[in-house]
Amino acid sequence: MKNTSVSAAFMLLGILFCTCLIVSNLMAAKIFVAGGFTLSAAVLLFPVSYILNDCIAEVWGYRKARLIIWSGFAMNFLVMAVFQLAVALPPAPFWEGAPHFDYIFGLAPRLAAASFAAFLAGSFVNAYVMSRMKLASSGRHFSARAVVSTLLGEGVDSMIFFPCAYFGLLPFSEMLAVMIAEVALKVGYEIAVLPVTRRVVAAIKRMEGVDVFDEGISYNPLKISDIG
Repeated sequence: MKNTSVSAAFMLLGILFCTCLIVSNLMAAKIFVAGGFTLSAAVLLFPVSYILNDCIAEVWGYRKARLIIWSGFAMNFLVMAVFQLAVALPPAPFWEGAPHFDYIFGLAPRLAAASFAAFLAGSFVNAYVMSRMKLASSGRHFSARAVVSTLLGEGVDSMIFFPCAYFGLLPFSEMLAVMIAEVALKVGYEIAVLPVTRRVVAAIKRMEGVDVFDEGISYNPLKISDIG
């Protein structure tokens, strides 16, 4: 019989994963300049979602990572949809905060579509690479798996998001520079916290008594019901 139960640790990491996605979308409204590059404040938190993705795929396998990815997508979509409804409500005549509220919470449909597509593609690439590299290395070299999966996942994420969101709005050279800067920054983030990530993964494996190897599974991203 398949084990379809989830533990408290898995549930908590899943909640944190969803929270990081939702808060990152809100933080994306703040734009700043660092080192000559224009970045969104989302870079401060969004990389954490890839670190959590790595932890979940490493401990519980691709099937449960797939469940969390779709859960994050659903929660993010729900929050964005509710925000759009809130923006559409007519403001009270005496309330002067409407333009600011609309600017922060009224994510443009083009940006929303780009964000959702990029998140799904990048997250699934990240989880797939983690899973396949773990099998190929017989569970060794976690650090290499984490960095390579994040590099590829973040790369796919950026290659989808920036052209879809900003093509025609930014010069290609500037858009490419920002893409490269964001991927480098996010991968650097992953490398910087690797000592912590390794300890967290090792502690969860000991606590849960589980270390899943994805042998003979389906990597179909739409097979949500198969959670392992």
